Amino acid sequence: MEQKLLIVDDEAHIRMLLEQTLEELEDDGVNFYSASNGEEAYEIIKTESPQLVFLDVMMPKMNGMEVCRKVKKELELNDVFIVLLTAKGQELDRQKGQEVGADLYMTKPFDPEVILQKAKEILGL
Repeated sequence: MEQKLLIVDDEAHIRMLLEQTLEELEDDGVNFYSASNGEEAYEIIKTESPQLVFLDVMMPKMNGMEVCRKVKKELELNDVFIVLLTAKGQELDRQKGQEVGADLYMTKPFDPEVILQKAKEILGL
């Protein structure tokens, strides 16, 4: 089965860092998509149904919490695994993330090794 991974962040250097961190997954046949804002991300999720989404919280047009809520609560795409990435590590944000249906919550700056390990685990590689 073809696997898809979506990286969403409004900061190009963070998208690039995530792509570099995860690039070895391409050898396992994982296709990469990326988006620079929430609206774009939502459209890609609707059309491509990636198995895994690394989703920044603070973004223009639609924030990560909103994207997550729409994907999980409106589209009911429960097989899309959403990892919220945020600079805010407060407990309140974690709770909000859980309320909107995020599967995992990670704070920036993240450890590339942990990100890669998680991605492999989630995609079953």
